[in-house]
Amino acid sequence: MRLLPLEGSPKGGMGLRLEVYGCTYKSDVADFDGRSALLYRFNQKSTSTVKDVISLRFRSHQAEGVLVHGEGQRGDFLTLELHRGRLILHLNLDDAKPQSTGRSSSVMLGSLLDDHHWHSVQIERFNKHVNFTVDGHTQHFRSPGQEDTLEIDYELSFGGIPLPGKPGTFLHENFHGCIENLNYNGVNVIDMAKRRKPQIYTVGNVTFSCSESSSVAVTFLSSTGSFLMLPADYSMESLSVRLQFRTWNQQGLLFSVPLSLDPDPINLLLQLSQARLLLSLSGGTQNSAQVFSGENLSDGQWHSIAIEVKGHKVSLTVNNQKPVTMEISGFIQNMQRTTIFIGGCPLFQSDFNCETPNRGYQGCLRLLVINNHPVDVLQIQQESLSNYSQISFDVCNIQDRCLPILCEHGGQCIQSWDQFYCDCSGTGYTGATCHNSIYERSCEAFRKTGSQSSVFTIDLDGSGPLEHTQVNCTMAEDKVWTVVGHDHMRIIDIRGSTPRSPFVLIFNYTISPYHLRSLVTSSEHCQQEVIYRCRKSRLFDTWDGTPLSWWLDRDGVKRTYWGGFLPGVQQCSCSLDGNCRDMNYFCNCDADQDTWANDTGVLSYKDHLPLSEIAIGDTNRTNSQAELQIGPLRCYGNRFFWNSASFYQESSYLHFPTLQAELSIDISLFFKTSSLSGVFLENLGVRDFIRLELSSPYTVNLTFDLGDGPVIITIQSPVALNDRQWHYIRAERNVKEASLQVDSLPLKLKEAPSERPYRLQLSSQLFVGGTASRQRGFLGCLRALIINGVTLDLYERAKTTPGVNSGCPGHCTSDSVCHNGGRCVEERSGYTCDCTQTAFDGPHCRTALAASFERGSSVLYTLQEPFSGILNEEARRSPAGFHDAEATKSQEKVSFGFLTHHVPALILTAYTLDQHYMAVVLTSNGSLQIRYLLNKEKRTEKFSPVSSSLADGRFHWVKINRKGQELFVQIDNTITQQYSLSPGSALSPARSVILGRIQGSDITDKELVQAGLRGFIGCLSSVQFNQATPLKAALQNSQSPFVTVIGRLEASSCGTISSLNTLSKIHTHADDSAKTDQGKDPLKKADQKDLALIGGVVAAVVFITLCVLAIIIHFLYQHRRTPAPSVITRKTHHPSMEHPAFRTALDLHKPNHDSKEYYI
Repeated sequence: MRLLPLEGSPKGGMGLRLEVYGCTYKSDVADFDGRSALLYRFNQKSTSTVKDVISLRFRSHQAEGVLVHGEGQRGDFLTLELHRGRLILHLNLDDAKPQSTGRSSSVMLGSLLDDHHWHSVQIERFNKHVNFTVDGHTQHFRSPGQEDTLEIDYELSFGGIPLPGKPGTFLHENFHGCIENLNYNGVNVIDMAKRRKPQIYTVGNVTFSCSESSSVAVTFLSSTGSFLMLPADYSMESLSVRLQFRTWNQQGLLFSVPLSLDPDPINLLLQLSQARLLLSLSGGTQNSAQVFSGENLSDGQWHSIAIEVKGHKVSLTVNNQKPVTMEISGFIQNMQRTTIFIGGCPLFQSDFNCETPNRGYQGCLRLLVINNHPVDVLQIQQESLSNYSQISFDVCNIQDRCLPILCEHGGQCIQSWDQFYCDCSGTGYTGATCHNSIYERSCEAFRKTGSQSSVFTIDLDGSGPLEHTQVNCTMAEDKVWTVVGHDHMRIIDIRGSTPRSPFVLIFNYTISPYHLRSLVTSSEHCQQEVIYRCRKSRLFDTWDGTPLSWWLDRDGVKRTYWGGFLPGVQQCSCSLDGNCRDMNYFCNCDADQDTWANDTGVLSYKDHLPLSEIAIGDTNRTNSQAELQIGPLRCYGNRFFWNSASFYQESSYLHFPTLQAELSIDISLFFKTSSLSGVFLENLGVRDFIRLELSSPYTVNLTFDLGDGPVIITIQSPVALNDRQWHYIRAERNVKEASLQVDSLPLKLKEAPSERPYRLQLSSQLFVGGTASRQRGFLGCLRALIINGVTLDLYERAKTTPGVNSGCPGHCTSDSVCHNGGRCVEERSGYTCDCTQTAFDGPHCRTALAASFERGSSVLYTLQEPFSGILNEEARRSPAGFHDAEATKSQEKVSFGFLTHHVPALILTAYTLDQHYMAVVLTSNGSLQIRYLLNKEKRTEKFSPVSSSLADGRFHWVKINRKGQELFVQIDNTITQQYSLSPGSALSPARSVILGRIQGSDITDKELVQAGLRGFIGCLSSVQFNQATPLKAALQNSQSPFVTVIGRLEASSCGTISSLNTLSKIHTHADDSAKTDQGKDPLKKADQKDLALIGGVVAAVVFITLCVLAIIIHFLYQHRRTPAPSVITRKTHHPSMEHPAFRTALDLHKPNHDSKEYYI
């Protein structure tokens, strides 16, 4: 098509010449009226094909109908049908009925295909492999079963499934519309029908020209400004209205009709309410009747309604179902004519009696009939512009925003007319598109929170494709073991096996092979114990060197080395230790003695773990016997968390493959630098790009472009970020929104408009620490760079890159241990743990701060936002149309521990300035309940994660995390629940937190008031609300103007109950002598006796040690410098647990003394 502007007219305007160029196009069409079909009959009784190709184009205004069908007597069939406006292909190749075997395939494609537009379809089958294409979107699938051929008897039907022997009758609803260029395996079916070929049999009336639809649709574009005003005759005291509508919105006013003006205006309203139709009267004192009808009417399908007003009765019929009626009484009809307002009301309606709705109708209408007279909407469009507003004529602009489904990890897509939402309930993921996992990535994270050994749910790749899974986390003194069992954990007795017929054992683990590989790859160390006892049963000793026993690794590769030795060598651990019972052999069992021998060993070569199969082949001789036991897979450490690289040349960078970030991407990393600016990473496309950078010492930018202009998200830090300390960054972008967070600063969020490109198309390599132009490179250290759940190996890549070194200098490494979110701070000769932003204290932020509450005790903590300018700062306007969401997305992160016997109890309450609140309560039966009042017009929302009593005198940990409308609750690290709050409400930032009893309040919730008057009696520990630590402030800085303590509050040690025997010991070169016995088991009597024997020696050593320490302390005190320790106990950190807190002089949580603790 070519447009040529021409010379304008003297009267105004411009000429335009339209030239159309194209190719010859042959069009063979057939029109089906819903009672007709074409039958293509084969030359033989049946046909069996290995390959089939069917192509056609169709258009229809009906949502149901069969387009293609063929079947065989043995059970094979192929059916293509429209169902609810979508195309479904059913295919069965097996010689059995699908009802009994369930071996048929059903694949669905397309949406809203009943829009009377042309749609193309192609089906390509070769054996079991099928390509199903609708409008250019292809889905490949494989038909189940054993057969490769499709056997169809007699004929293939198009347009319906005729009943054999009864022409014109159909088993299913048949197709109503046009089909063009119908080809089956190279045969033009419609052309043959037009030429009356004998292979084509016509059922009913099939014409070869496409008829136009008589219905004209209109689209109401706005839920607030769209309306259509039509006159109606009401002089006969009767009124009837019929129409069809389709929409995605669950709420909206379809139309209103004034029935009476005097003495009181009375209107008849038809509204959508929760996807049902609500017929009601408004106005007057005696007319409050209302009736409901229909279900799920906001599903995007066409629905028919009919309303009839006759006398004092109104009837409503939906989708030709049984009508519902409503009585009208109390008024006298005095109108000759009335006006029907469809969709809404005029903005200026002083001359109209129209009921203004809260939300008008947004959707499509057609086939509007008033008093049995069809309404010509096109004529209305031509006559007057005052009778309608914001309406598109002769088109239905409905879109299916859930196709393709952009919700990840099984999230359910829910849509309205303008946008879609993702319901992540029950998926284990959260976020606008269910992208982020709610679970920790490893057992290491639970160690830092003081959890005991137990079964935990983890997500090994975070936002990656692997689902969450359960593992056993065993907390040892110096490490955390992730333990994965299998189905053969017991001791197995083996007899009668030979090398040709060995005893074979296949292992099925409690997690999938993909999870196993991910666990082993990300761990520092893995091992699996093989316990093997034998009697006259050899492992390797044969004359030709062929092993008699072997095992398969995770990839199915045969391995012949036995536990405890290097790969590829047929030896056992006794050979390595030099203690085999016969030194002529490399294994104890190869001595082939008639006594029991042991060749137990530990396999620890990670690339081969875990075992997938084992074979034992020498137990068929006299007195031959073996006992085998394979232990679980045990792993510890996270080898990626401290995976780092140092950049010392501005032009240097690391390169990685192109980011797979078309629909969503999340990036997290740690950095430290002294430079003023630098680019962390960049990836380019033809026009699109994404970049994360430090643009100034105080500013971090996330910039991306989807082809229509750059979008910039900026976070301003109150303190410099180039302070040579580790800082944490997390950036995310998906089709709904983009966000950026630095350390513990408030999250910055921008929502994407619904009508814009949403695919980020990148093509270049990913540049880390620099850019493609080799300018503005990063100077400093990067570590733990994770993109979409995959950790990039900076350490290995830096080994071969000039200008970059593997690892980072400094004392904050994997050996430094700061628990519970404590921040590792680099010092000149060591490191310290900054516990300011945690609810804990001590050298490594693992000392729980707890207090005993009595009846009437309470702590009132006023939350202040030192950097409120950040929250209210208006972001830069971007040409892409992104707009800021709430500067801080409504959220709370609450954690605490408690111990009590008393109920009911109010543990914690958080208030906002507008008197909304959230509260944590123990009910009368002891169960935990979380209450939210987000909207005073609605009731308090209550959530009860467990029904059992927590007022049992035991210590319990509670974590509450709410982000937007999603609420996650975790109790004792074992119970995890996910809830959704009611839509349309948001809790504004909290301004005060109360622990215990509330003193006077506007709360009207009786249960909460009862619990609030009683308060909390018991022990409360380690309370944290977002970045605030109210209990810590009350214990360490009670004189602060932001803390008010009422009643008696005493420090307690209850918080250590949960951490006994779970927190790892911290060993240093200087504090071994200062260890306490807290957390150790009591000594047994035998141990006490042994201790008494050497008591004198120990006493002397202790005395000498104390003297030496006294001298050292005196010397250091004189120099007023206390060096930080060099920690030697190794601990691996988890990214989600180390978010460095921002520092400021206005720190509300810091006590009067310096909270950083130094020790020797």
